[in-house]
Amino acid sequence: MRRKIPSTAALIAFEAAARHESFTRAADELALTQSAICRQIGGLEEFLGLALFRRSRRGVKLTAAGQSYARRIAAQLDAVERDTLSVMGQQGAMSLELAVVPTFGTQWLVPRLRHFQALHPEITVNLTNRTRPFLFADTEFDAAIYFGDADWSGTEAHYLMPEDLQPVCSPALLRDGQPFTTQALAQLPLLQQTTRPYAWRQWFDSLGLKVARDMTGPRLELFSMLAQAAEHGMGVALIPPFLIQRELAEGRLALAHPHAYRSETRAYYLMIPERKVESAGLVAFRDWLKDEAKVWRERA
Repeated sequence: MRRKIPSTAALIAFEAAARHESFTRAADELALTQSAICRQIGGLEEFLGLALFRRSRRGVKLTAAGQSYARRIAAQLDAVERDTLSVMGQQGAMSLELAVVPTFGTQWLVPRLRHFQALHPEITVNLTNRTRPFLFADTEFDAAIYFGDADWSGTEAHYLMPEDLQPVCSPALLRDGQPFTTQALAQLPLLQQTTRPYAWRQWFDSLGLKVARDMTGPRLELFSMLAQAAEHGMGVALIPPFLIQRELAEGRLALAHPHAYRSETRAYYLMIPERKVESAGLVAFRDWLKDEAKVWRERA
């Protein structure tokens, strides 16, 4: 059955005209005549059976349907361009698409990737943020680094490292630079992380304490967001110190309490879908990453 898809030329003309809200400027950008743009968009409107622009003597304006369609088409054309550039750039090289929990990726993985590139210049590692598990079959990802219990259907799990959550805050909140007592800490605003909703409860439980307001406070999704909120005095955050070494070293954040909580069931893992466990590129990356994580654990 023939796909219900308009011509690429018409979509490109429409995207440019929608972005500029001008047929003339779209024509200049695409090195076409204004009449050619008009024909492409007219044919697209006929294909869709609806008007994408309102035309007047003063120019053109997108209709509501045109605005909605323009947003979708722009995203799809961007994706096609990215995929095309990716294929063009490979030229026989190998690339790995890796989903990574964001702050771990930027603070721990990226600073080490140049070592992997030096060992394997033929392999390009592309990183994309993902905070939660997903179905590998629905994506282009070759593997993922995530924090969890390694219970991910259809994958092979490789342990990397634990996570020690420790309270941190702005140094301005500390009296004479001294950490808070547990009781004083419990009275402060507690910054919550969306992907670890019970973190503060588990931290207090590990000290044998019950705090009624342990799940209240602003919720932020990423450790980097928590760090920024804590740095600006919004409250106390539970963050693994290894993800905020620069902030601690520069005095922008300080340890608010000496106790750290380590989950017994959750950690950072490299997850590889079973269908790709024998991929040469993934095997090389897996072995390198496990070695790097082992060195870090021993030093830590």
